[in-house]
Amino acid sequence: MLLRIVRSSATEQKINDECSIDVHLPMKKRPYLSTFLWALVILILCGIPGKDIPHISFLELLSFDKWVHAGIFFVLVIFFIRSNRLQEKNKYVKANAVFIAVGLSIPYGGLIEIMQGTLFVGRSADFYDFIANSAGCFMAALTYPFISKKIPKLRLPL
Repeated sequence: MLLRIVRSSATEQKINDECSIDVHLPMKKRPYLSTFLWALVILILCGIPGKDIPHISFLELLSFDKWVHAGIFFVLVIFFIRSNRLQEKNKYVKANAVFIAVGLSIPYGGLIEIMQGTLFVGRSADFYDFIANSAGCFMAALTYPFISKKIPKLRLPL
């Protein structure tokens, strides 16, 4: 909702434009919300003690754990690219959305693995999890152009 003073002359219109007040924040003003929330979900999921995660033998044969790591980081990078492209404050970020998303998500995956090895109780760091995280990041970067064409809502604010 915008509160505006309605006037008729050009000078008064200039005053009107200067006096407009945005009283709520549309999604356009907070494009990183979905990215931040998903990164928080990843942190929480990766901090769950290993004994609390169900073990299903046939899934271990398929390296299901690695697919989950790749999948959650795939989603993170998709959200991150989308957020970078929707933000309007920095044209450099908008133009380099994919590189920035991948360039920040891979170290985040590494940091999570380090935290699993040092801070989280009942968890251990796994280099192959980091590789899976990174693979998910690269797959998202490679497929984002195709996905955003198939799912036009990725180009719009939530």
